[in-house]
Amino acid sequence: MGRRRQSVTIKHVAADAGVSLQTVSRVINNEPNVRPAMKAKVQASIEKLGYVPSIAAQRMSGSRSYLILAINDRDRTIADWKARDGRDWVDQMLLGGMLTAAELGYRMIFELVDTHSDHVERELGAAIAALQPDGVIVTPPHSENAQITSLLAESGIPFARIGSKEAGPGIAMTMGDELLAGKATDHLIELGHTRIGFISGPAEYSLTSWRVDGWRKAMANAEFDCDGLLERGDFGFESGLAAARALLDGEIKPTAIIASSDQMALATLEAAKERGLNVPKDLSVISFDNTPIVRFSNPPLTALDQPISATAARAVELLIDAKKNGHPSEPVVLEGELVVRGSTARVAAGARA
Repeated sequence: MGRRRQSVTIKHVAADAGVSLQTVSRVINNEPNVRPAMKAKVQASIEKLGYVPSIAAQRMSGSRSYLILAINDRDRTIADWKARDGRDWVDQMLLGGMLTAAELGYRMIFELVDTHSDHVERELGAAIAALQPDGVIVTPPHSENAQITSLLAESGIPFARIGSKEAGPGIAMTMGDELLAGKATDHLIELGHTRIGFISGPAEYSLTSWRVDGWRKAMANAEFDCDGLLERGDFGFESGLAAARALLDGEIKPTAIIASSDQMALATLEAAKERGLNVPKDLSVISFDNTPIVRFSNPPLTALDQPISATAARAVELLIDAKKNGHPSEPVVLEGELVVRGSTARVAAGARA
């Protein structure tokens, strides 16, 4: 039976190059004050031995951990995973964050935190103490949780608040929710719709009010009334179904509905089908998120594509740069786009009058 090949460690590199462990660590981390000849010697040993730096080796210099910690809401994330219904917020965040971190010599680690727990400070504090990250990405609804942002501010760790534009510590970042909602409303207005319903998300998310504001402003600019055309859901299918039924059965019959999540938009398709309404002939529908599942609905949904991957990537860049250059004083906005598919059309003459 063959012997298992021994893993190459930083100690092997140091021994081969005839230098200290700290010197190897400084070369791995591209730290200053390493003579070119010494650096070349260590790099030659790394290449010769096929050494791949570990997190522990990168942290030996003590100045950085080369880790970015991203935290997401535990309950909602686990519910989405269990539902297996195509929601890909986490996937997109990991795609942008991990690839960018790797390109810059960092690693991104993903952690779930319960916003509603009485132990949120202890839970997050334990993760920070164990990982000692160089930066933290906070996602909704954590982004404006005072317990979390205060803890991070007191720790001195740079952090980005995705889904927040409030003044305060950390880097505020948004995906232009108000602008996107306005863009969706304008698209429907251009198609001749005047009664445009809106299904918002839960109040605990700041982006909920931003999206409603964007819809209201676009309606006001066109001198259209919003009364009786707003319902609230929780981003899930069942709440979207209840909201869509309320709008479609209300006194003011909408000819179009914008839903604040793909699941609520899919529920709107179901509610329309229940009532014998054809989408888009009788009712146009637009969704937020643009997750993969909306391409395969019947009809495929026109959707507001949120740049989750690009936002996470930019957050990583800003956090890595923060120690050297500080962080932006104004919110960073990465605006998405409207992807037009088969669920929107010009309103029929006298439609549902």
